[in-house]
Amino acid sequence: MADTTGHPTDTEAPSDTNGTPRKSSWRHIGPGIVVAATGVGAGDLVATLIAGSNFGYTLLWAAIVGCLVKISLAEAAGRWHLSTGRTLFDGWASLGRWTTYFFVVYAVIWGFVYGAAAMSSSALPLQALFPDVLDLKGWGIVCGLVGLAFVWFNKYAVFEKVMTVLVGVMFVVTVYLAVRVTPNLPHALAGLVPVLPDEKDSILNTLGLIGGVGGTITLAAYGYWVNAKGWTNTGWMKVMRLDNRVAYATTGVFVVAMLFVGAELLHSANVAIASGDKGLIQLSDILAKEYGSGTAKFFLIGFFATSFTSLIGVWHGVSLMFADFVARYRGRTAARGEEVASGERERSWPFRAYLLWLTFPPIVLLFQGQPFRLIILYGVLGAAFLPFLALTLIWLLNSSRTPREWRNGPLSNAMLALAGLLFLILCVKQVWDQPWAEFF
Repeated sequence: MADTTGHPTDTEAPSDTNGTPRKSSWRHIGPGIVVAATGVGAGDLVATLIAGSNFGYTLLWAAIVGCLVKISLAEAAGRWHLSTGRTLFDGWASLGRWTTYFFVVYAVIWGFVYGAAAMSSSALPLQALFPDVLDLKGWGIVCGLVGLAFVWFNKYAVFEKVMTVLVGVMFVVTVYLAVRVTPNLPHALAGLVPVLPDEKDSILNTLGLIGGVGGTITLAAYGYWVNAKGWTNTGWMKVMRLDNRVAYATTGVFVVAMLFVGAELLHSANVAIASGDKGLIQLSDILAKEYGSGTAKFFLIGFFATSFTSLIGVWHGVSLMFADFVARYRGRTAARGEEVASGERERSWPFRAYLLWLTFPPIVLLFQGQPFRLIILYGVLGAAFLPFLALTLIWLLNSSRTPREWRNGPLSNAMLALAGLLFLILCVKQVWDQPWAEFF
């Protein structure tokens, strides 16, 4: 993909005197693999499956557009970190206290509910694979505690290696399934032409698929993972851009493969599956019937890899962001990327406190069910985060806060504006659809 800044900056001398340009190389990539693995959860795969089962290959183009939109968001976040040497939360704080209030409320409520959802999602395939060992709640607790211990005792380098292995498992499983169902390639190519399904609410359904392709707060965490990798100045800009494109090419493979499965296995047989993670359990039953129990178990292993990478990715990435927020709030001074690169944030008490928040309070929800009002607030805050991210990145990267040579160009502004509008529409729909009458 072209450089979204619109500037020929990859070959220019960086503004940071220590930022000697590095040649982009495959051996450097890593944060992109992490953001791809974290961003694509079980819910994304189910949404793509359902799109394939309902519309065949018609919305293949929308899945690809979704990847392009997320490339622009992650690239902008990474560019802010590298061009300014400051963290994204430091940039948000410069826009006013309202950003701090939004982030705190989001981190507390979203993290509480997401913790339970992530543990349940990781537990589902394990319960299906080992039904006589533990029940769903037991497996959920095990997944949460394993994720806690893994992130607590390991630094970014180990975290990245494990995520890379799990992404490899996801890649092999999804591509195998796509090949196994024998996709109709002429129909798939026709799906690259932007058309809308002939049905009610087709525009909103299409926008929902575009917006649901891999990533929520993990897009903002990308800049932190870039710093944690040791990339802290503009010399790494070209490497970061390659890394980011690899991330969303990988994401594209996942979603296109699952759309193929939905189109061939479900659409052609007129089979419907439930939304949410349980839809993947239904798919494993269908795969067992069509291709045997070996294929079904292979798929469940991929399902677990998909869910568990999202769990440990959020446990690490959002905890890193929360630690940066606390450091910035307490110090009242600029938060620098070098501090993230040093591993200081991962050893801090706010990082570990948020890890505990993501793990232990949500375990209570596994037993008591998710409280109704909290779920509504969780849905609204989750829907509001991506418009917040897109619009604040436009603000930051077009202002004097960013060195002139690294500010947005026309293409980057257009992509971020498109992302902001897309996610704002989806946010309004999400807010509108909530049962507010029952909330009060």
